[in-house]
Amino acid sequence: MTTEKKDFQTQFEEWKALTEKLIEKFPEKKEAFKTSSGIDIARLGHPESLDENYMEKLGLPGQYPYTRGIQPTMYRGRTWTMRQYAGFGSAEETNRRFRYLLDQGQTGLSVAFDLPTQIGYDSDDMMAKGEVGKVGVAIDSLDDMEALLRDIPLDKVSTSMTINAPASVLLAMYIVVAEKQGVSQAQISGTIQNDILKEYIARGTYIFPPKPSMRLITDIFAYCAEHVPRWNTISISGYHIREAGSTAAQELAFTIANGIAYVDAAIEAGLKVDDFAPRLAFFFNGHNQFLEEVAKFRAARRIWAKIMKERYGAKKPKSLQLRFHTQVAGSTLTAQQPDNNIVRVTIQALAAVLGGTQSLHTNAKDEALALPTEDSARIALRTQQIIANESGVTDTVDPLGGSYFIENLTDQLEAYVFEYIQKIDDMGGAVSAVEQGYMQREIHQAAYETQKKIESGEEVVVGMNQYKLEDEPKPELHRIDPELQRKQIEKLKTLRAKRDQRRVSARLEELRSGAKGTSNLMPLIINCVRDYCTVGEICGVLREEFGEYTGI
Repeated sequence: MTTEKKDFQTQFEEWKALTEKLIEKFPEKKEAFKTSSGIDIARLGHPESLDENYMEKLGLPGQYPYTRGIQPTMYRGRTWTMRQYAGFGSAEETNRRFRYLLDQGQTGLSVAFDLPTQIGYDSDDMMAKGEVGKVGVAIDSLDDMEALLRDIPLDKVSTSMTINAPASVLLAMYIVVAEKQGVSQAQISGTIQNDILKEYIARGTYIFPPKPSMRLITDIFAYCAEHVPRWNTISISGYHIREAGSTAAQELAFTIANGIAYVDAAIEAGLKVDDFAPRLAFFFNGHNQFLEEVAKFRAARRIWAKIMKERYGAKKPKSLQLRFHTQVAGSTLTAQQPDNNIVRVTIQALAAVLGGTQSLHTNAKDEALALPTEDSARIALRTQQIIANESGVTDTVDPLGGSYFIENLTDQLEAYVFEYIQKIDDMGGAVSAVEQGYMQREIHQAAYETQKKIESGEEVVVGMNQYKLEDEPKPELHRIDPELQRKQIEKLKTLRAKRDQRRVSARLEELRSGAKGTSNLMPLIINCVRDYCTVGEICGVLREEFGEYTGI
């Protein structure tokens, strides 16, 4: 130990002793301070807590292991994509909201689909009753997708679609709409979520069992690698895992374990890692514990880079780079005093930016009550624009890099994640862990512990369990047209009457034959879409051939 280090240690111990005497008179708020992941929060970060091997652990921005960012200049060169998630009611209504947001300065689209679309049912199906257009836009056929994207130039605007089990169908629709605009498959850019494992774990909008679901995912990987090179073929999602109640460490660990499973499935299907890995993307939650969130994003990049290099031998730099979208935490929004949500969203968004996100959605203040109004959607977008243009945090790369506390917390999160990944590997991988219910149980326990703390008041939620108002004003809310389902069913009836039913039947039989075999299903699904087969009809054929997943 050098003299300088001894001097620091001596001074630090003296400071610690004086501080502990002071605490006897003026106690700290808690006996123990911990992050959501159970990591002890030190009273003070200091040089002794840093690892000496700077280049191995941090490197430089744009270089392995990408802890400090995937681009050398980050936001000094280009701001993150401001991609506000929207979708409600009819395709026409949602198109109007998209064009409004683009006019207000949004730089990418993000589509929310209604529940029937997410689980592969048409609006006239008995299973869709009461749910059409409620939590997203109703898309039954190519006709709806054309209305959704009308007057939006698909060679200039990238689009993210939060769709999982029927991802192949909605991607096929997007491809065909682009072709009708005169835009080739090679020109379009965007992302489909396409992450079925987290549906089994945390969200529930699955259709098919794991094996055929993984086949559909790898078919998309292979098809897009050849025909749609600018498309992100999966957004491996920790967002919903966190929304279900996980800790930050669990969010990271389970998401990356799922990513490993997708890479394994693609390699098993005969794909080369460097052919598909550059188009893998991730989707994380921006939560309340500001410093832990910044460290989480930094740790995620380093962990993924190590896995891709050491486990899979990936060679391309882009195969090693974890690119991610962030959405701030819907589960932290309160129905009480909804204006407080603007503050929560700002803190969460700032953590994502300081953590180096590539794309960001900021929630609207009224989303705990209803779909956002235009005014609240605009405020949510303005939050991003103010961070980008007025805060100054974009002027330097990785502003919190080198913070004693942040670097130590990044290291601890990484260690937690690799412990979880080892446990999941020992179980046979993520698919096996899902089938055994391991990740589900871990999340449920974490959610239970958090809820206990909120109910006891140990964890403060401003406006809900402390600092309440007696008489809260009722905000103006966005309402869905109660006639929507009837109108959507009439539209679907008209479509079925005017399309060529013989071609529809022939296309569906071709898809059925393909599902029985092993060929790539994407070209067959695209052909179905071109002839206006519906989401429900296409998924219905696959249901009959693949079966349905009923959970553990």
